[in-house]
Amino acid sequence: MLIDLSDIIKDYGGKLELCESFEMQNTTFLGEDFAFEGPCLFEGTIQNNTKSLELEANVTGKLSVRCARCAKPMIVSICFPVSEILVREDAEFTEDEDVVVYSGSSIDLSEVITNSFLMNVSGKYLCSEDCKGLCPHCGVNLNETSCSCEKDIIDPRWEKLAEIMKNMSDTE
Repeated sequence: MLIDLSDIIKDYGGKLELCESFEMQNTTFLGEDFAFEGPCLFEGTIQNNTKSLELEANVTGKLSVRCARCAKPMIVSICFPVSEILVREDAEFTEDEDVVVYSGSSIDLSEVITNSFLMNVSGKYLCSEDCKGLCPHCGVNLNETSCSCEKDIIDPRWEKLAEIMKNMSDTE
């Protein structure tokens, strides 16, 4: 999303109001695929504070994800903030400052928006708070059907611990 900054660069104290619809690129993060459904809306301001430009905005849209428990595909609404300090490449700033450097009289905010999304994305999405998930043995969706799997099956790696725990409860 390319933004023309030529008017605001010259206007100290000036403010640029933004309301843009844009397509956000699908991305993978921490093993999860995030696909955006339709365009997202970018609403905010860029204000000139004489030394830099301050970007404050919110992005809203729809996201296609899978339930973390049952893997059912679903669409969720998202809203996340974008807050950055923008400085020209010829401005004086230290390397340790957390700023976004731009050149010329325009800036592409695509990477800035994607980074803000990744910083604010939820760790997991659930189709419902009481989602039962998948059976760990047969894989059936427990929200839709029940299975006849034996529930007391112990992972072989924990069998010895289960024996110890059983022996401890027998002696008490």
